[in-house]
Amino acid sequence: MGVSAVTEAYGKRIYAIGDVHGCAVELGILLNHLTTYEGIGNDDLVVFLGDYIDRGPDSRGVIEQILEFQKKCSNTRCLRGNHEDMLLDFLGFGGRLGEAFLYNGGIDTVQSYGISVFAPPEEMVTKLPQDHFKFLCELDSIVKTENYIFVHAGINPLRDLYKQNDNDIYWIRDEFINNVHNMKATVVFGHTPHKEIVMHLPYKIGIDTGLVFGNKLTCLELVSGKAMQIYRNTDKVIVENINGSGAA
Repeated sequence: MGVSAVTEAYGKRIYAIGDVHGCAVELGILLNHLTTYEGIGNDDLVVFLGDYIDRGPDSRGVIEQILEFQKKCSNTRCLRGNHEDMLLDFLGFGGRLGEAFLYNGGIDTVQSYGISVFAPPEEMVTKLPQDHFKFLCELDSIVKTENYIFVHAGINPLRDLYKQNDNDIYWIRDEFINNVHNMKATVVFGHTPHKEIVMHLPYKIGIDTGLVFGNKLTCLELVSGKAMQIYRNTDKVIVENINGSGAA
């Protein structure tokens, strides 16, 4: 398993968006809120934490919206999640556990592109929009700012940041969530769904709030400590301030 690359980034405001899992409608409402009410621009950093695909109804629509959003906010970084990792392995382009892709929500993704689930992987590659396939292949592993580390699942607390491996950053759970680390930065992660934001400062903030399971999508603006959330099958973004000891 290779060492994961770390991408350095900066933003006057720093936004992190949790796992979407094919829920394009709610993502669209959130992104409209960011552009309309937050006035987000190229001086701001936006980090998507991965798992754009699988389980939800419109994985294709999610990636399409993110690509359009990147045109408006060029300082947008998108992490690879374990579901993108499975898809790429299934298609023959690295990753792991590709054999579990279709049975772990991947059927929904394939069908959102109008591709038969019985098509061989090499045929699926040719039928994916070229910009979508490029997006999947170029996802970041780890993004780091001065005060935050963004990663899909978490980090191995026993390894240096620059010696993390892909298995850990895309798949780790309890070893990271139940322990502290010495990274001297707060790790912002998704992957493991919780009903509310997980605040364990100064060590970690978890923002997978289970949108695809009927709960909500979370976006945090970390400089001001503001949470923007939308519940599944609703059309309103709820904005609240968060503190250092509890959830929004």
